[in-house]
Amino acid sequence: MKLWSDSWTNGDSIPARYAAGKPDGAGGATFSDNLNPHLAWSEVPEGTQSMVLICHDFDVPSRGDDVNEPGREIPADLPRVDFFHWVLVDLPPRPAVVAEGEFSRGFVARGKPGPQARDGARHGLNDYTAWFAGDPQMAGNYFGYDGPFPPFNDSLVHHYVFTLYAVALPRLPLEGHFTGSQVREKLAGRVLAEATFSGTYTLNPRLLAPR
Repeated sequence: MKLWSDSWTNGDSIPARYAAGKPDGAGGATFSDNLNPHLAWSEVPEGTQSMVLICHDFDVPSRGDDVNEPGREIPADLPRVDFFHWVLVDLPPRPAVVAEGEFSRGFVARGKPGPQARDGARHGLNDYTAWFAGDPQMAGNYFGYDGPFPPFNDSLVHHYVFTLYAVALPRLPLEGHFTGSQVREKLAGRVLAEATFSGTYTLNPRLLAPR
């Protein structure tokens, strides 16, 4: 199975319009266009009844002590954890494309609605749900795609991996609100094929400076 995008070249830097955050010009960050990228696939194996799409960042700091603190950087050797940016299940194999901006245009405070999506597909909760849980103005259930917004003081460039799974079930056995971790558990033994597409992103002014 193959997965590709017209939004950027596989492995390259992600354009800011596909991110939730962008540099604010003063060393910090502000909200960006937050468009979901174009994605397309081919060579889906026989027996595929639905597709699952997950986007995750595996470079997220395991502790928040230094996150977005001016005057210091998050050390590169800090242990890192996964952060889910998009969880989409029960997507029909055809049409074999997700259009740019089809599922996300702009960052929505308290989250976009869900879990229902087009053609019977369902969105899971992304990890902005937990990130904003303690913020009275932003707390809510964040369904669908919300793109990169790494700490502006992280010494690591973050990597974002879109993984598409061909699944031998028309509907993944999950009900109500579900997370990326729960989807991964339910995929065990049900995946016929998978493919990935990735990009990188940073908001650290030092890393963005011309060299």
